[in-house]
Amino acid sequence: MIAPSPITFLDRSQIEQRLRGLDLVRLMEEAFAAFSRGEAVVPPPGELLFESPPGEVHIKYGYLKGGDTYVVKIASGFWHNPERGLSSSDGLLLVFRKETGELAAVLNDRGHLTDLRTAAAGAVAAKYLAPERIDAIGVLGTGIQAELQVRLLQSVRPCRRIVIWGRNPERASAYSQRMRDEGFIIEAVHSPAEVASRCRLIITATASQNPLLQWSDLHPGTHITAIGADSADKQELDPAIITRADLVVTDSRIQGRSRGELWHAYGGDDTAMGRIAEIGEIVQGTAKGRTAAGQVTVSTFSGLAIQDIAIASAVLGQS
Repeated sequence: MIAPSPITFLDRSQIEQRLRGLDLVRLMEEAFAAFSRGEAVVPPPGELLFESPPGEVHIKYGYLKGGDTYVVKIASGFWHNPERGLSSSDGLLLVFRKETGELAAVLNDRGHLTDLRTAAAGAVAAKYLAPERIDAIGVLGTGIQAELQVRLLQSVRPCRRIVIWGRNPERASAYSQRMRDEGFIIEAVHSPAEVASRCRLIITATASQNPLLQWSDLHPGTHITAIGADSADKQELDPAIITRADLVVTDSRIQGRSRGELWHAYGGDDTAMGRIAEIGEIVQGTAKGRTAAGQVTVSTFSGLAIQDIAIASAVLGQS
């Protein structure tokens, strides 16, 4: 009998070393384009939702048709973890050989790769949809994505001024201090509407189950990167924002039929969903991004396994 192939085990510190030098924004652009070209097999994600304590587990999996592996990713989010001194996100990625089904690698990233690829996706959206000039970045939320989205955004829309709103004043204060320590200029405000009045690029990164922004809050020329509503129970935007915006972009029309902002706005209506562009189509030039300064644009992503496949492959390809 042939001996089983060796398994690569990488912990978070080893993964972080391999991430150095990787262009994560470009990596996500390529992944989204591959998905929209039909080059990936990505089934609907699995999901576990918890009430006490509140949290969730997403299981995403798939493979590139031309690749030699398949990936299974387990990622969790437990919103009260910071009160215990723990990160709100955790998880790992399992990489298998597609030819034999053998386990090839365990990436025990503790949720870090999911956090990074999610933030990189936001930067991709801003690259194609946000106004060219940004005076201030609006942020709704105070967690990991509220930080990472701003950091990765610097490569496509550099801006050091942040206007932030958080539901919890203590967390908002802590977030503000962390970002000031990184050289950002922070102003905390009292409502999401005030963020919208001040900013033309807004990141929504919360676990809200009720709309935080209304259509009447927005000004012409605004882009919203809505990253929080990645399951059917979450919603950050009033449906009128989705139905009235000049351009709405998602990562997957199929996945958007059953979750997040598109689900709340359209309920899986195929005709309405046909008007939604995929970011991969915009990246490869088969659909258009922002075409006029006054347009209101929205990107609403729920996260795709193709992103996990791409970042896992890139990490394993580094040494």
